[in-house]
Amino acid sequence: MTAAAVQVTDVGRVFAGERTVTALEHVDLTVGAGEFVSLIGPSGCGKSTLLRLIADLDQPTSGAISVFGRPAEQARLAHDYGIAFQQAGLLPWRTVRANIELPLSLHGVGRGARRERADEMLALVGLTDFAEHFPDQLSGGMQQRVAIARALAERPSLLLMDEPFGALDEMTRERLQSELVRICAETQAAVVFVTHSIPEAVFLSDRVVVMSARPGRIAGIVDVGLGRAGERGDDLREDGAYFAAVTAVREALHGGASAVPARGVETR
Repeated sequence: MTAAAVQVTDVGRVFAGERTVTALEHVDLTVGAGEFVSLIGPSGCGKSTLLRLIADLDQPTSGAISVFGRPAEQARLAHDYGIAFQQAGLLPWRTVRANIELPLSLHGVGRGARRERADEMLALVGLTDFAEHFPDQLSGGMQQRVAIARALAERPSLLLMDEPFGALDEMTRERLQSELVRICAETQAAVVFVTHSIPEAVFLSDRVVVMSARPGRIAGIVDVGLGRAGERGDDLREDGAYFAAVTAVREALHGGASAVPARGVETR
């Protein structure tokens, strides 16, 4: 596809009620096809709200969003994206294989094709030997791998992820970050990834989008510049360029984007 994976144009979101809350204001963002972009910022800045708007789980109050050149609603109906949340959300009465097959089943894919695709996804996330296990027989990290496999089952060109590793211990989290890098290199899917972790955002991303406190705006964009996903290994975490990028994101988060070397940082 030649169109941008995601195009967000002057988007705002206001929640009306007893107290009106402006969650997002004048947000502009482009995510290229195959690009990995992380959203980071203080709690309540609208990161998850923006992700939900892209996913058409909510609608903007103002502005427009397109996914691969069409409105977000059409992209959702066309299954252009997969989505994974902090909780794996697996159905406890279905096996690992059956959980991965679920979206395919809901959309009328035949039994043989469902099984074949589930086998591909099980191999991709390294869980072939656990196909007939149930979710309560898996560790938290393994459950998240099943959730990622399910999100990729329909071959989406875009993966939306809302703190999928946030509840995991640090060792498991780093292992799954490396797995996600590998999976993205193999699938070539674009990713929009919400996180509170600066090191996680830097390790995974081509660009890190730094958001301001509510009302959420884009305060800066850090071009990580550490190579494509397929080129990143665990040794990157000890690389000087990695630490420099972590510092750049931290400076942008604390309002010092202008003090960061100009290379790789855009401010709004």
